[in-house]
Amino acid sequence: MTSGALDIAQTLIRCPSVTPEEAGALDALQELLEGKGFTCNRLVFSDEGTPDVDNLFARVGTDAPHLCFAGHTDVVPPGNVSDWTHPPFDAAVDDGWLHGRGAADMKGDIACFAAAAFGFLEKRGETGAGSISFLITGDEEGPAINGTRKVLEWMAQNGHTPDHCLVGEPSCSEQLGDTLRIGRRGSLNGEITVSGVQGHTAYPHLANNPLPGLLGILDAYLAEPLDDGTAHFVPSNLQITAVETGNEARNIIPAEARARFNVRFNPTHTAESLMETLRRKAEKAIEASGLALQIDFLPPSHSFVTEPGPLVEIMVDAIRDQTGVDPELSTGGGTSDARFVKDYCPVIEFGLVNKTIHAVDERVEISDLDRLTAIYGTFIERYFKAFAAA
Repeated sequence: MTSGALDIAQTLIRCPSVTPEEAGALDALQELLEGKGFTCNRLVFSDEGTPDVDNLFARVGTDAPHLCFAGHTDVVPPGNVSDWTHPPFDAAVDDGWLHGRGAADMKGDIACFAAAAFGFLEKRGETGAGSISFLITGDEEGPAINGTRKVLEWMAQNGHTPDHCLVGEPSCSEQLGDTLRIGRRGSLNGEITVSGVQGHTAYPHLANNPLPGLLGILDAYLAEPLDDGTAHFVPSNLQITAVETGNEARNIIPAEARARFNVRFNPTHTAESLMETLRRKAEKAIEASGLALQIDFLPPSHSFVTEPGPLVEIMVDAIRDQTGVDPELSTGGGTSDARFVKDYCPVIEFGLVNKTIHAVDERVEISDLDRLTAIYGTFIERYFKAFAAA
């Protein structure tokens, strides 16, 4: 007997919803949710210089506790379609696997939670305490400007702030159940521009080469660790991602040199304290050089952790009961929309195996869809038993 998640996942995968196109995916999900008693709101948000994004908020029930499931129906482009074993939007089933763009990231996860929620509501009936909601964006794989962040603002303004949130990002590395994310590192992107005086390489005394200054800054950045890590986080790390001058000639000292970098940081730092540290190191590295310095930072993603407690314990127990696996409590990986949710309520992330996400032949085992549905179902049931009584 199957959970029903496969059918839902196939329906969603067949919608080619490459960011920011909705392509029918939210329409299909809305129809399913409304058929189960959810009240749905379609929320289209805009911002200058970014595409409009269609989002969906759906809720059943009005009482506390309010459990929200957050996810996205947008997917990355499939690349060269001819490289795929099965067309990326056919949702083909082959030898126990569901193939297609979004199968793991994260239409399969949405399908599992929907199937689990439907099963729970059918058993509980309409009179049970608490409410379940879906926050589904079409902007997670894109700029993430007109999606989850703005939906959360709308939710707060309209009395829908959740008590807890589960983000369905594919969290597991090798097998379903091996990783539960309880936080994320922050991310800070910066660009250094060092300006000097252009000149001929044969007459360096008439110029001021910005490259040694830039390299001195980068060396200062890498000379010592940013920190030693924390109980839940590995040490912060800085990676240089580009160094350039735009200089196409071999006998010209450039007037300007630039470098870009990214820092993944733990709660030892705030983004602001990290910016100040990096500015101070850069200024010291070139203080006697006569070079000019500019450092520009993009808006950061902040680090966070949901400390182990009832929410985490309920999910750990559900995973263990359904898989026999004790999940690692992780704060690794990149960023997700949990970085927005954490400003409103405690949030955890758990979903399918992520080995094929964003890759050609993205796929998920059908048995994992059923097991994830069972995990989510157990989690939902125990969540309401624990928090409705609190």
